[in-house]
Amino acid sequence: MVYQKKIIDMINNMEQIIVGKREAIEQTLVTLLAGGHLLLEDVPGVGKTTLAKTMAQTINSGFTRIQFTPDTLPSDITGLSIYNMQSGKFEYSKGAIMNNIILADEINRTSPKTQASLLEAMEEKQVTVDGVTYPLARPFMVIATQNPIDYLGTYNLPEAQLDRFMMKISIGYPQAGDEKIMADRFLSHQLAKKLKPVVDGETITLMQKEVEEIKVSQDLVSYITKLVQDTRKDSNISLGASPRATLALLRAAQARAYLEGRDYCIPDDIIGLILPVISHRIILSPEARLSQTKVEKVLKAIISKIPVPVLI
Repeated sequence: MVYQKKIIDMINNMEQIIVGKREAIEQTLVTLLAGGHLLLEDVPGVGKTTLAKTMAQTINSGFTRIQFTPDTLPSDITGLSIYNMQSGKFEYSKGAIMNNIILADEINRTSPKTQASLLEAMEEKQVTVDGVTYPLARPFMVIATQNPIDYLGTYNLPEAQLDRFMMKISIGYPQAGDEKIMADRFLSHQLAKKLKPVVDGETITLMQKEVEEIKVSQDLVSYITKLVQDTRKDSNISLGASPRATLALLRAAQARAYLEGRDYCIPDDIIGLILPVISHRIILSPEARLSQTKVEKVLKAIISKIPVPVLI
């Protein structure tokens, strides 16, 4: 694993701006190294946008912020064909999606039609405009932010959209001590400085290939598939996790092992990622929602019933 040692440099670099949120930083990097996409759901002002920008600066890759509003059009995202009168041909005008790190800010404030314009890009890393397919840059990652769904003027993301996010996490409010450090850095203008990159996009692509080589035992594979299948059988769940969830949890576990400096997965890599990888992909039954049962509680009950593999 040639580039594994770069991980600690990336984390330390991001912590210059993101104070006291080591877990959120690690989960973001796990998603990046696994080649996935990240959904940040939290109240305004806790640093969702800052987290995305900080990571883009750290890996020295192109960054585009798309501010989603009710009047944002699909062509704003994917681009469109424009007729060139001089050449007499239609030419492709790039959309905002044509970059490495895409911040889809407040994604649930735009219409479902515009949300759907991201589906092909997130799954196949390409966009199709007027029958012509255009590949996206590498590495490519969508980091979407959304306010809680009961906020005014928001649309629920459709299941197909949610399923394309590898993880959904919340940053949360900082601890009192961390908020004091953040305030001191703000007064000394440290939070406004531009970070120096510690890796580049090509290195990230190579790191993603190394992640794919992380060993996963058959016992762990069976553990993951059993877990996902049980979400489809639980009486509290009306829509269980998809096969895409199985693959996402496998790859995320490999990335977590890589981040931890190992070339093999252990059960903790999976257990630590079950909630952020699975929770947004399942829908509770009407009875469970009526009784105000939480998704996390249902998932933890499923986890408790499945024996954890013992690796020898």
